[in-house]
Amino acid sequence: MTDYFQGNFPLQSIPLTKNPVKSPLAQTEDESGKLAATIAEAASDRKAGEILLLRVAEVSYLSDYFVMMTGYSRVQVRAIAAAIEAKVESDWQRHPLRTEGKAEGSWVLQDYGDVIVHIMMPKEREFYNLEAFWGHAERISLPNSDDGGGQPK
Repeated sequence: MTDYFQGNFPLQSIPLTKNPVKSPLAQTEDESGKLAATIAEAASDRKAGEILLLRVAEVSYLSDYFVMMTGYSRVQVRAIAAAIEAKVESDWQRHPLRTEGKAEGSWVLQDYGDVIVHIMMPKEREFYNLEAFWGHAERISLPNSDDGGGQPK
């Protein structure tokens, strides 16, 4: 005998009504996008390189956006993380739910719930290649993106 019921259930739920009013989820994603842009701006102010904004809401339940960037020294990685925390606190009155890797400084992860931030040294970014892993997510272009702005010449 089996422990579960096997039935002909649909693979995804089907809405019973079509509501023309914007859902709270859409407003939340818009707020998440603004938060992600604020994070990218703070990182750019600290000369983070290769800033990438991915909208992962459609492909993952982890969060709405990932913001990835490169810091070219452990000191810079920590400075970028601190700048992001300060900017988000002043503009959004929010603190990260979790922060990992700040002591080591080679890869700092900041979890704001709807936005997850990855600040990595070049070797870590190349090795883990999160861009390829999340390649099916939508890339959001940043108007003032400075690719490699903090990279030593």
